[in-house]
Amino acid sequence: MKQLSIDTGVEEFCINGKGVLRFNPSDPNLYHRFFALGPELAALDRELGEKSAALPAEDAQAGFALLADYDARIKALLGEVFGPENDFDKALGGVNLAGVAANGHRVVQNLLETLTPILQEGARRHLEARAADAEAQAEAARAARGAL
Repeated sequence: MKQLSIDTGVEEFCINGKGVLRFNPSDPNLYHRFFALGPELAALDRELGEKSAALPAEDAQAGFALLADYDARIKALLGEVFGPENDFDKALGGVNLAGVAANGHRVVQNLLETLTPILQEGARRHLEARAADAEAQAEAARAARGAL
């Protein structure tokens, strides 16, 4: 069988020396999925807050189960955004995304804040490439008109 090697723009990012996240930062489909994730995450966060507040303070097991459910749902959403080949549980070393990091933010917030500038830079590269293509097409059209 013959093999094809196609540059898809996929880059690898090692997270905290544990796992790898693979994606193309300039993929406009991924960009749109990533930024559309915000309202879904906000809704899940509100739901978590409401359900946590309704739990009896002495029921730690129910609280842990709620956090485990939140973690699984967020990781599933991230898998939809970045593709099923990215295992966020493995990439983050099993850390629960609902957990609070040393900076006081939820781990999911830190993840998104870290990925945002990478995707914004990728979108900039994508737009620059499209602009360069449009400029080249316009130049070719001008040259063709001049040759007539």
